[in-house]
Amino acid sequence: MADQQARLSWRDGSIPVSDQFDDPYFSIHDGLAETEHVFLGGNDLSDRFAAAAEAGADFHIAELGFGTGLNLLAAWRAWETAQAEHDAAAVLHFTSFEAFPMVRDDMARALQAFPEVAPWAERFLAVWGGAGVCDLGNLRVTVLTGDARVSLPEWTSKADAWFLDGFSPAKNPELWEDDLLEEVARHTAAGGTAATYTAAGFVRRGLEAAGFDVTRTPGFGRKRHMTKAILR
Repeated sequence: MADQQARLSWRDGSIPVSDQFDDPYFSIHDGLAETEHVFLGGNDLSDRFAAAAEAGADFHIAELGFGTGLNLLAAWRAWETAQAEHDAAAVLHFTSFEAFPMVRDDMARALQAFPEVAPWAERFLAVWGGAGVCDLGNLRVTVLTGDARVSLPEWTSKADAWFLDGFSPAKNPELWEDDLLEEVARHTAAGGTAATYTAAGFVRRGLEAAGFDVTRTPGFGRKRHMTKAILR
C-alpha cells in the first residue's frame, strides 16, 4: 500500500475525486473555508498560534490524510501570520499519514482553486518530493506513506493538534477505527486537541473511549455538525 499513488477523477475540471474512495478531496463549495472552519477553528489554532509565538515555542500538528496539502498550507499561512505579528521565529511541525499520496502535478492542479494560498503552495511545491521530510525553515513537513494503522503506532512523537481528515467514514472506515483513534490519543500531547468534519456517532464514541472530551459543534456549509475533541 505504501507505494500506491492516488487515482483521481476531476469534477468540473478542478475538484479532485478519489477513485479509491469515490469521495472528493475538499468541499465543492469552498475547500479553504472548510479547512479554516473545521481544522483551524476546531483546534482553536488562531489563539494557540498566537500563544506559541509569544512564548517562542514550536507547535506540532498531525494529520490523518494529507491529500492535496490544502490543510497544511492553510495552517502554514496562519502560523506565519502569527509569527510575523509577534516578531517570532518558531517552527511549525506538520506530520501527515497518507496511504495514497497524490503526485505533485495533481496537487498543483487542485491547489489552483485556492489563489489565497498560492504563495505558500508555490514555496511548498518547489521543494516537495512527494513523501518524506521537507524543511522550509519555519515549517517542517513529514509525510509518512502507507497504512496509518501500521505507521502511527510506530511514530515516536506527539502532536499538539490533530486534523482527522480521512475520507468519509462510510467509504474509508479504516481511518476511523477505535484502535486507530486510540493511537491518535496516545500520540497527543497533554491538553492536545483533535477536530474533524464528521459527526458520526461511532467516531465520537471512539474518541471518547480513547480519552478525549468530545463536543459536537456546527459544521461547515451543508454539514450540520462537526466534531471537536480535547484530550483529558
